[in-house]
Amino acid sequence: MANWIKYGSFAVAAIALSSCSSIAPEASRPVSERPKVLTTFTVLADMTKNVAGDRWQVESIPKLGAEIHSYQVTPQDLVRGQQAQLIFENGLNLEKWAARFYTSLPQVTQVTLSQGVKAINIAEDAYRGKPNPHAWMSPRNALIYVQNIQRALSQADPDHASIYAANAQAYSERIKELDQKLRQAIAQVPAAKRYLVTCEGAFSYLAADYGLKEAYLWAVNAEQQATPQQVQRVIQLVKQQQIPAVFCESTVSNQVQLQVAKAANSKYGGTFYVDSLSREDGPAATYLQLLEHNVNLLIQGLTASG
Repeated sequence: MANWIKYGSFAVAAIALSSCSSIAPEASRPVSERPKVLTTFTVLADMTKNVAGDRWQVESIPKLGAEIHSYQVTPQDLVRGQQAQLIFENGLNLEKWAARFYTSLPQVTQVTLSQGVKAINIAEDAYRGKPNPHAWMSPRNALIYVQNIQRALSQADPDHASIYAANAQAYSERIKELDQKLRQAIAQVPAAKRYLVTCEGAFSYLAADYGLKEAYLWAVNAEQQATPQQVQRVIQLVKQQQIPAVFCESTVSNQVQLQVAKAANSKYGGTFYVDSLSREDGPAATYLQLLEHNVNLLIQGLTASG
């Protein structure tokens, strides 16, 4: 069922490449017998399932809730990789852990789904000048991901290319529809309040799409996070701009951001999903739900009185 968050007169609805050998799986086959696609995190797996339909077995290498920047490959991951025909990655320096993984799988085709995206470079800290890897957080970029998924599946399984094309078109229309709803909702938030303050700088693409000002504790999730200088910088910004709410992401601790909220006389607005989906009974069980949850949570935090 759709959950509605109302702001003013507007309500936002929750929306529940190298080629390889040709494969022609039958929809009636058990999932375990279908050709396998692995993805480097759960968001890409959901996108892929929407295009692949029931003709492929789609699995994420990291599990739900895993921190994907510094993921540690397991022996079981290698076994699954040896059974796969394709591996879909994000690229943009996100999966540095995957390079060694790929060397053990020379017969498996790897596809970078961010190919064709115009990268936004990180503006500060140790990663200054490097591409921000979180391009999927822009619905417009997601359409490019979908095109790349469609192309790769069609090259691998040309007999069913028309099915992948139809699935990709239908899924793209859903992404476009949600994009418009979220864009209209954010547009009704006063411009002076449109601040997005998070733990990781994972929202640069979303901020650029929707006219938001972005601030964060650290640019990219790393082993050592939130230096005193980073914390103080965010506290000062939140105080000066009287930003009513700050947020953090599901795959990292929110303890530092809770301290920021207290020190800046703000409040902690809740948990965003970026690098991982939630469980099926959670608020971000699909990519579309992830986007809608994040934007609705942001609007609630920025517009709530008191």
